[in-house]
Amino acid sequence: MSEPASERPLESYAAGRWFRPADDGEPLLDAATGEEVARLSSRGPDVPAMVRHARETGGPALRSLTFHERAALLKALAKHLTAGKDELYALSTRTGATARDTAVDVDGGIGTLFSYASKGVRELPNDTVVLDGGPERLGKGGTFAGQHVYASRPGVAVQINAFNFPVWGMLEKLAPAFLAGLPTIVKPAGQTAYLAAAAVRQIIGSGILPEGTLQLLAGGPEGLLDALTVQDSVAFTGSAHTAGILRRHPNVLDGGVVLGVEADSLNCSVLGPDVRPDDPEFDLFVKGVVTEMTVKAGQKCTAIRRVLVPEAMAGPVIDALADRLAKVTVGDPRNPDVRMGALASLGQRDEVRKAVEALRASADIVVGDPAGAPLLDGDAARGAFMTPLVLRARPGAAEPHDVEPFGPVGTVLTYGGLDEAVALAARGRGSLAASVVTHDPDVARSVVLGLAPWHGRVLVLDRDDAAESTGHGSPLPVLVHGGPGRAGGGEELGGIRGVLRHMQRTAVQASPDLLTAVTGRWTAGAARTEADVHPFRKSLAELRIGDTIASAKRTVTLDDIGHFAEFTGDTFYAHTDPEAAARNPLFGGIVAHGYLVVSLAAGLFVDPAPGPVLANFGVDALRFLTPVKAGDTIGVTLTVKQITPRGNADYGEVRWDAVVANQEGAAVATYDVLTLVAKTWPTEPTEV
Repeated sequence: MSEPASERPLESYAAGRWFRPADDGEPLLDAATGEEVARLSSRGPDVPAMVRHARETGGPALRSLTFHERAALLKALAKHLTAGKDELYALSTRTGATARDTAVDVDGGIGTLFSYASKGVRELPNDTVVLDGGPERLGKGGTFAGQHVYASRPGVAVQINAFNFPVWGMLEKLAPAFLAGLPTIVKPAGQTAYLAAAAVRQIIGSGILPEGTLQLLAGGPEGLLDALTVQDSVAFTGSAHTAGILRRHPNVLDGGVVLGVEADSLNCSVLGPDVRPDDPEFDLFVKGVVTEMTVKAGQKCTAIRRVLVPEAMAGPVIDALADRLAKVTVGDPRNPDVRMGALASLGQRDEVRKAVEALRASADIVVGDPAGAPLLDGDAARGAFMTPLVLRARPGAAEPHDVEPFGPVGTVLTYGGLDEAVALAARGRGSLAASVVTHDPDVARSVVLGLAPWHGRVLVLDRDDAAESTGHGSPLPVLVHGGPGRAGGGEELGGIRGVLRHMQRTAVQASPDLLTAVTGRWTAGAARTEADVHPFRKSLAELRIGDTIASAKRTVTLDDIGHFAEFTGDTFYAHTDPEAAARNPLFGGIVAHGYLVVSLAAGLFVDPAPGPVLANFGVDALRFLTPVKAGDTIGVTLTVKQITPRGNADYGEVRWDAVVANQEGAAVATYDVLTLVAKTWPTEPTEV
């Protein structure tokens, strides 16, 4: 077990070993008590060596794994961190975080790992390349085709994180980069670096991740961007000022290093004009504002800074905010009765106080005392405590749209109509998140479409979704996190979108046979293998891409069409009324149901006896291309298109290309058949 952080300067994990600085560094203080927690030195390890280690050791090891194998490691890591999160909870308290705040950071980060592990298995192939869309036919003869693919970059993903979410901020960036095949170097913010370092120490100690895929830079960032090149990327969360410095670095300007920024954000919440004080939406609005002001003491990039309400509702909203905020106890987060802890540091509190003074040029404090209020527990002199404050902007106020108080502060602004509400929101020049609280569909559509160009995410909250809503300020792994303009223009998370943004999309042009070889998926026009054994009699281990069966033929009769209509109840006139069907310009007479054609096709290619094919679990991309009339003869060509073994099961997925053609060779239906196929057959008995 490592020695307590307070007894040593924080160590970096660099190039396969823990690096201890030669000096003791500067103290990092408990946000509530002012006691020393750890020390942080600006004299860090050899940064170029870290980058080389990531490229030469971590990257190759990671890219040798399939997406499913990488996902399995993320899941194992999430389980490991869950088992050790008590240590992280205890340290998180020293950042000023309450148990609720810590759950957002620690459990939120672990939950993101679980989410990406799940999506990696469900939505990515058990391969190292991802296809983007279908193939494009580039020549008349079908011998030249194109396919967009995503491939892993041989680079490094660098994180420069903010102080407010030392665990979540790290893990939400690590998960998609790891799945994409990129090793990560983490540079945490100084004030709470001890919590990020503790999480990294748990990760490295587990031995779950391949060496070189995660390194920690606990120290100054000097030389970090200098060591990066065209295949590398930087994800920065912090101030717009620092983001500007990074954007002007030569390797970002001219060296091809990709920089993603999440910066300042004057998020807003809009109370719809339809809401009255006795409506459930009114309470939801007030509760949401107070929650965003007090979780993490308002130190959230997504917190509500601007409270937009109809002119007539300003008084009731302010009164309701005052009533609810009066119940918020402030103090040392170790006390379970405390609902809002301290800001991260005295310096951070000073910055928030300066922002409040700037806001007071055009707004008045209407709730809270800027001089502070009695604490439930804690040291008022040494702790970075601050009372929640609500200001009301005067007409024409500019400062609320320019100044971000990164703490428990919100400003109420009034609007006369929806156009004015949207215009006020837009004056923030781009934000991460907005919310609209309304039960009126017209208000919801108008406001959301007005806010969308200026925000990365918009929550529409009402009585119907409130019970399941995760709230205004909660980024979710499956949805993108970022915002335009002032908010930085970056984008993170978003499920598999967050993985693909780390990869290179390339258009590959080749013959169908070579496209099949490159992509691992059969391409129309590529060679087929017609074996003596029905492909449905082959196990996953025996199947090969391109294995094909051409079925027997079947003639479709009027009796078939009539029986299907009567049996299913689908008596649409094109199948049952000869005169009406004859007048239809698309058919010119009675035609078979499309689903009848697909059903008959299944009867032509399915092998009925028990075998390796365990189940049909879906059909993708079904299209009916040519009408089938009574007397037409159909047959099916079924080809193995893609094989995806499942690492945690005795079976895998097989995607079959199905083409149903008529007696003239014209395709009448095309689709993909999805089956689950045993890895071996007969299957070996499983011990219970």
